[in-house]
Amino acid sequence: MTDKTSSGFVTVFVTAANKDEADVIARTLVQERLVACANVMDGIRSYFQWEGDVQAEDEVVLLAKTRSALFSDIEDRVKELHSYDCPCIVAWPIEVGSADYLAWIEAETKAK
Repeated sequence: MTDKTSSGFVTVFVTAANKDEADVIARTLVQERLVACANVMDGIRSYFQWEGDVQAEDEVVLLAKTRSALFSDIEDRVKELHSYDCPCIVAWPIEVGSADYLAWIEAETKAK
């Protein structure tokens, strides 16, 4: 199949305190069919303002592919599982993607 433009799919970006936390979040989101796939990438360094000071922390990134309609449910679930008071949970649209891959995301994020 050819690529197609899609406004209904997003990549969700989440940072976590460590790999164990990211693994729990990723596995839960996939098991609950909120996302089709989650990638966990260890070894990032984040710099940010928190409570008036610049902070630097080692973190883990989780990238998840899903339908934009599920973002609110994903945000709620991540907040339940996350150790941070204010976790990074953002999404950006998948503007163009393989039709086969987007169809797979659609199928995997539908209740079975």
